[in-house]
Amino acid sequence: MTSKVTYIGELRTTSIHLQSGTEILSDAPKDNHGKGEAFSPTDLVANSLATCMISIMGIKSKDLNVDLSGSTAEVTKIMQAEPRKIAKIEVVFNMTIAPDDKTKIILERAAMTCPVLLSLHPDIEKEITFNWK
Repeated sequence: MTSKVTYIGELRTTSIHLQSGTEILSDAPKDNHGKGEAFSPTDLVANSLATCMISIMGIKSKDLNVDLSGSTAEVTKIMQAEPRKIAKIEVVFNMTIAPDDKTKIILERAAMTCPVLLSLHPDIEKEITFNWK
């Protein structure tokens, strides 16, 4: 088992990662009867895409002997009304390094092999931008 999710009422859950004990609180968004005081489940999906992609780049960067520390990703999730689902995820990476073209291509291609990206439904539009220093 990877995690345990508990419904705590008022459209909120806590999720415990069993290996580390780390806890995540989720809340339904305001536009869907919630308080919007924490990541919604669909926010977590969109955020997972960015964290997965930058982590895969981090793994590859070790092979290339470059440090991506301080790099960021800005995530925007766009919902579709009917049926209610994620329509589009935009991720803008702001990288702290200015590598040569070959290194950029290697890191960008590595990001595109992220398991979350490959697992998302093809109907979800993904707009990925890399801004290099």
